Amino acid sequence: MTTEIETVTPQQAWQQVQDGTAVLLDIRDLKNFSYRRAPQAFHLTNQSYGAFLDRYDYDFPILVSCYHGISSLNVAHFLIEQGFDRVYSVQGGFEGWLRAGLPTESDLD
Repeated sequence: MTTEIETVTPQQAWQQVQDGTAVLLDIRDLKNFSYRRAPQAFHLTNQSYGAFLDRYDYDFPILVSCYHGISSLNVAHFLIEQGFDRVYSVQGGFEGWLRAGLPTESDLD
């Protein structure tokens, strides 16, 4: 049986990140992540997964964001399979974040 992944709007995700009540994982490639991303986003890659495990508890809310909100569902399923309890996908991914007019940061700033 496949678990249905709950979603949050970009606005809900931003509020939770600001409140410190969730972590936002950005799973896009390094070039796009470096160019433009949500503030405080954690760049989750195969290489950074160990650091992620060290930093966050299994019951801490996790918000997964990709390009358009589709790949994040696969990663959300993976995290649930690894034992994380509260995993959500950000609706529309980073494109949804931009459409919502939410803040971004860049390594180029």
